[in-house]
Amino acid sequence: MRDFTGEGLWAELLAGSFEQRHPAGRVLLRQGEPGTHVLAVVRGVAKVIRRERNGDLSLLAFRGPGELLGEVAVLDDGARSANVESISPCVVGVMGKAEFLAFVGAHGLFPVFVKYALTRLRESDEARGGGDVRVRLAAVLVHLIDISGQPPSVRGTGGPVELALTRHELAQHLGTSRNTVTAALNDLAPCGVAVGRRRILVEDVPALRLTAVREA
Repeated sequence: MRDFTGEGLWAELLAGSFEQRHPAGRVLLRQGEPGTHVLAVVRGVAKVIRRERNGDLSLLAFRGPGELLGEVAVLDDGARSANVESISPCVVGVMGKAEFLAFVGAHGLFPVFVKYALTRLRESDEARGGGDVRVRLAAVLVHLIDISGQPPSVRGTGGPVELALTRHELAQHLGTSRNTVTAALNDLAPCGVAVGRRRILVEDVPALRLTAVREA
C-alpha cells in the first residue's frame, strides 16, 4: 500500500496508529470476525489463509512491510474473509475503523484501494505460474527472508532463519503438490534448507540466493 500512497501518507497513517509486536506463528486477524481495525505492516511477514467451506485451508498471499491487512472488512463493513498469521517476528501499526475510514476519506484514497486490490489479485495469479518448482521455491524463500527483516544466516555462524510455513502451504502458494514441494526442498538441502515442525529453516541464505539467481 505504501507504493500506492507514497511515503508521506504512509508515514501519516503510521503516526495515527499504535504499535504492536508479534512473534512468528501469531494469529493477527481471524476469519469471520468483524472488521474493527486495520494493521499496517512495519516489519516482518504474514500469510493470509482462508478456511474453505469444506474445511480445507488455502494460502492466498504473503504480506510484508508497507502492506495493509484487514482493510477490506473495514471498507465494506463485513466480516474478515481470512486469517492472517505472522511467519516471522512482526511489527504492525494498529488503526481503528473510524480513524481509518476518516483517513481514507480525507485523502480521497478509495480509488487507490481499488487499484491496490487488483494488483494483489494479479500478484496471486503470478505466484502460481509455471516453471521449475525448485527455482520458484528458492526465489519465494529468499523474498520472504528479505522482507521479513531477519538477519542473513550463513551456515556455521549462527542459528537458521526461521519461517513459520509448512510444505502444504508452500504447495498451495506455488500451485503445485505437496510431494513436489517436498522434493524441491530436499534438492535445496545443500543451501541449508531444512523442514522443521511447521517451520522452514534456512541456514545459508547467500547460497540459497545464489541458487535462485543462477538458475532463474
